[in-house]
Amino acid sequence: MSLLAITFLLALALSFTILMLLTRPAAPSKSTQKRLISIEHSVRSQPADADGSELKAGQSDYAVPLGNFLKRFRFGQRLQMLLIHADSDISVGSTVFGSAGAAFGCALLSFLFLHKLPVAAVALVLGGALPYILLRLKRSRRLKAFNAALPDAIELMARSLRAGHSMGSSIELIAEQSPEPLAFQFVQVYQQQRVGLHFRDALLQMGARIPSRDLQFLITAILVQKETGGDLTEILDRASHVIRERVRIEGEVRTRTAQGRLTGWILAMLPIIMLTLINIVSPGYSTILFHDPTGQKLLYAGATLILIGGLSISKIVDVQV
Repeated sequence: MSLLAITFLLALALSFTILMLLTRPAAPSKSTQKRLISIEHSVRSQPADADGSELKAGQSDYAVPLGNFLKRFRFGQRLQMLLIHADSDISVGSTVFGSAGAAFGCALLSFLFLHKLPVAAVALVLGGALPYILLRLKRSRRLKAFNAALPDAIELMARSLRAGHSMGSSIELIAEQSPEPLAFQFVQVYQQQRVGLHFRDALLQMGARIPSRDLQFLITAILVQKETGGDLTEILDRASHVIRERVRIEGEVRTRTAQGRLTGWILAMLPIIMLTLINIVSPGYSTILFHDPTGQKLLYAGATLILIGGLSISKIVDVQV
């Protein structure tokens, strides 16, 4: 394939990506659509995981049959929950189609430029995993922002209850004064109560949408108090204190394991950086390493060992609190 054809394909892919980004609905319309869908979802009293499929109702028709088929299997159900937790507007079918397109594109470009089937196979796997990695990163950022705002929301709820407000008014106050993404979740709980959904079911649905241990702890505390009685404001104060302490301990653990993470990054990137610098200082120094069969095997073995070492170090420094 000529250089002109490759340039044309890259320009076509870039133009298509820009077109998709420019034709996305605006943020206010997304928020309005989600609120309307949440109200409709509450009226129908469907299970919590149906919220994800409702949000994807505006997706392309070609992705709907594939998404419905994949939801019969565990993979499709887990992918749907990942999309819900990441607050993504993409459907299950569209995600799979995008993953297949990214895998094919990465494998094709790597084979056209490098002419190596093993490299193309690695590019195929990495390209296919790219959408899932981005979704997990988005879920992680959203969950981190939610957990950071949750203690202040709990304290606001406790102060509101002490002032004589009802639980519904406290939730409405949190929805108005808290930052995103926490505010939108409490807006949904408040709206679901207004249309007649039971308070317990509204809280459980919010817990299903947000995979936060702190939120699960708060929901459990509120529901237990509803059944057994007690001072809810004191329970909320203790819950806020426990969550803040856990966040503080997580920060200390992350600080103490920072050296291990830095060591992992240095050990993983040092061989690549040194190889690049040597080739800059002495061009052609590693030519035999890339063209000789034995050198290629050594490169594959080295990349595999670097990957295993990086995963091992990340597993060691990942301390759960």
